Amino acid sequence: MGFRFQALISWFLQVLLLLVSLEQARAGQFYNVTRLTRGRKQESDCNLFQGKWVIDPSYPLYDSSCPYIDPEFNCQKYGRPDKQYLKYAWKPDSCDLPRFDGMEFLRRWRGKKIMFVGDSLSLNMFESLSCMIYASVPSAKYNSVMSKESVTFPDYGVSLLLYRTPYLVDIVKEDVGRVLSLDSIQGGNSWKGMDMLIFNTWHWWTHTGDSQPWDYIRDGSNLYKDMDRLTAFNKGLNTWASWVDLNVDPTQTKVFFQGISPTHYQGKEWNQPKNTCSGEVEPLSGSTYPAGPPPATAVVNNVLSKIKKPVYLLDITTLSQLRKDAHPSAYSGEHPGNDCSHWCLPGLPDTWNQLLYTVLSV
Repeated sequence: MGFRFQALISWFLQVLLLLVSLEQARAGQFYNVTRLTRGRKQESDCNLFQGKWVIDPSYPLYDSSCPYIDPEFNCQKYGRPDKQYLKYAWKPDSCDLPRFDGMEFLRRWRGKKIMFVGDSLSLNMFESLSCMIYASVPSAKYNSVMSKESVTFPDYGVSLLLYRTPYLVDIVKEDVGRVLSLDSIQGGNSWKGMDMLIFNTWHWWTHTGDSQPWDYIRDGSNLYKDMDRLTAFNKGLNTWASWVDLNVDPTQTKVFFQGISPTHYQGKEWNQPKNTCSGEVEPLSGSTYPAGPPPATAVVNNVLSKIKKPVYLLDITTLSQLRKDAHPSAYSGEHPGNDCSHWCLPGLPDTWNQLLYTVLSV
């Protein structure tokens, strides 16, 4: 009995230390309480990611005619009947977000290259920013140059780029088949020379069966048919962190981590067990999500707490968890099924970019 009690106390202390370390990590270089400025006057510190959703009649920032929106995100074009989800703005508890100014963004980043690196949630954010600029700068509507994974505004020399890599680490072909290599990141050669990098990964780490694009996982010299996905995610993200430390010059490149974007397939997470995102027309009220953060957020916080180079965490998880109404669900182009993982455009990713814009403005 005494041994079991001691073991329980030891386990409790380990958990407590982990929680303390994660809370300390939140105050570190990757997660900033932002000091907003208005002209020369400096206002009080503000946690941009703690707040609530409010109706704003001036939203959305653009409409579904934006040419950069993929069909899978263009909910209005593909028949979504309600529009209230377009009218919500994020309101931090202790400050107001500045209005997105596409002209100011292009002027500030004149001649620069901005790259989104990750999976289809990076695509969501990349297309959102392209549309926000397109809508707010009249000349951009006629002088932008678009390809599948880049949008350039020649008058300003600003390029928005997308590098699709669902795990950040590599999938390589070996004799046994396709191998997810947790310690290989050759794709990083394409990320060098950027002025801003916004990274994202998580959703594909949870894929199983035919939906996963690999046959084995390699961890060093060991090859596995499968392994605990949070463990694999942790190892892969540490490889990415090492890449940042070795290859990023903070005087030349700003680095952001997009944060964990949630899904809404299980209504039990918000106390409506029979629901999914389908048919949801408004956010959750308040500022907390009943189910709490997904486990992947603890991995992200832990990895970013140890990284040596400055990385800013766009902590979008909780504010996105509240938006159970913002997914394409059945209104996803020609894609069948119920999409509760991506987001409608216009929609929630516009707020992610507004938060990015706010951070870059201080």
